[in-house]
Amino acid sequence: MVLSDYARLIRSKNAGPFLLTFDVIFDNSDSFRKIQQSGALSTKAFASMYRCDESQVKFYECENALAFKFTIPRPTVQGVFGDPDLHGGQQYAPLMNLPVLDS
Repeated sequence: MVLSDYARLIRSKNAGPFLLTFDVIFDNSDSFRKIQQSGALSTKAFASMYRCDESQVKFYECENALAFKFTIPRPTVQGVFGDPDLHGGQQYAPLMNLPVLDS
């Protein structure tokens, strides 16, 4: 199974002109805990997927909101010539197919 099989919402957006933020939100605590225990969402996995240094990945577990949040530097400053995603709203796509192993 993949992350999108468990999450209600997977999204990305700008967090200012220099950062991208990613949210993975769940409908229920069982799905949240499944992903939490699987280790599929980690700073190491995220850094590898988005080709950035692990030290640049900010990772938050929001158990009361049944959500995970990651923030990374944008590959280009928002709005510069050649920026392929002005609003950062298309960057979540690789997360959808992130494999989740049974624990």
